[in-house]
Amino acid sequence: MLDLRWVVDNLDKVKENLILRSNEFDLDSLAELALSRRALIASSEEKKAQRNAASAEIAVLKREKRDASALIAEMKLLGEQIKSEETELAGVQEQIAQIIEALPNMLHCSVPKGQSDADNAEVRRVGEVKSFDFSPLPHWELGEKLDILSFEQAAKITGARFVVYRGLGARLERSIVNLMLDTHTAKGYKEIFPPFMVNKDSAFGTGQLPKFADTMYGVEGTGYYLIPTAEVPVTNLHRNEILDSLPIKYCAYSACFRQEAGAAGRDTRGLIRHHQFNKVELVKFTCPDSSYQELEGLTNDAEQILKLLELPYRVVALCSGDVGAASAKTYDIEVYLPSYGRYVEISSCSNFEDFQARRANIRFKEAQGKNRFAHTLNGSGLAVGRTVAAILENYQNQDGSVTVPKALVKYMGTNIIK
Repeated sequence: MLDLRWVVDNLDKVKENLILRSNEFDLDSLAELALSRRALIASSEEKKAQRNAASAEIAVLKREKRDASALIAEMKLLGEQIKSEETELAGVQEQIAQIIEALPNMLHCSVPKGQSDADNAEVRRVGEVKSFDFSPLPHWELGEKLDILSFEQAAKITGARFVVYRGLGARLERSIVNLMLDTHTAKGYKEIFPPFMVNKDSAFGTGQLPKFADTMYGVEGTGYYLIPTAEVPVTNLHRNEILDSLPIKYCAYSACFRQEAGAAGRDTRGLIRHHQFNKVELVKFTCPDSSYQELEGLTNDAEQILKLLELPYRVVALCSGDVGAASAKTYDIEVYLPSYGRYVEISSCSNFEDFQARRANIRFKEAQGKNRFAHTLNGSGLAVGRTVAAILENYQNQDGSVTVPKALVKYMGTNIIK
């Protein structure tokens, strides 16, 4: 969430930011509402001061047994005016809140300009794309043939875009989670195992509500929501807190739940877009002056998993029209999938600056003793199902088996899936 005073004083910058984000948003009424708010507050405070002075005068008149009825009637009228102005002020503040809460974050100056993912800028490419001397299968066909993935059983149990992991498939998913958690905790991240449901305040704090209410699963009759990512509960660990020492680094495994609309074609098949999926999330709370250095470190930490698994990938800086509403800057890490013939997102690493911290009231104490809003960052380290898909497709053999990456052998207890 942006600061109201800053927005009103910098409307031209905010409008330019909205244009860069290809975001249609009417800001014309905000300045007028802010002026009305200021005038109403000033008027109400002046009337309250008059009422306080009159109350003291009435007390004197009564003590001296003099007639105070005229002044009492005048103060009754003044009280009604104050109540009316407070009601009007509440309405104005509600309108302002709706606008401010819906505004996207300001983009960092280093974000490349563009309108869609076609304009994202490649930062680096790591690893060689494998050349097969046979026709490789997509991971959903491999999984069915190896009896480690069952989309049919999941559809019977629940519906489309779910999967049942079976045998070595279930072990592969679990092994990947353990590799990620072991790797990240060795780098100083504290492991968290959070609730998979959050309340409205938590969902508001990280920006899921109200903007993305239609993609979240609400739990009827409870006021709770199933989490779309561990970012939500982990960031809210410090909601309404003042932090003493930064940076703070967390990693967390969780199941994630999203109402994925998806796209026509291959995204509707396999493990790429599911309503329920597993993920290991990285979350940082940092000082403002070091948050972009911390973003580079967080991105490198997520990349490390792909390096350990020896999977080809690339990192792209999202352009202005593709950056999420709450983020000031985002790197996507994309792994190569032979079935797609291209790189596919497996992690997004973002710096939200103080956007989430303002919504969740997360502050830190500076050396001088002043409280400031912290910067929050997060990234997938990684999306587990997409990692499974990448391993199955890139490590498949002509006989239909799949070689287990060296980094996973100790977790899997085997070097082959067949």
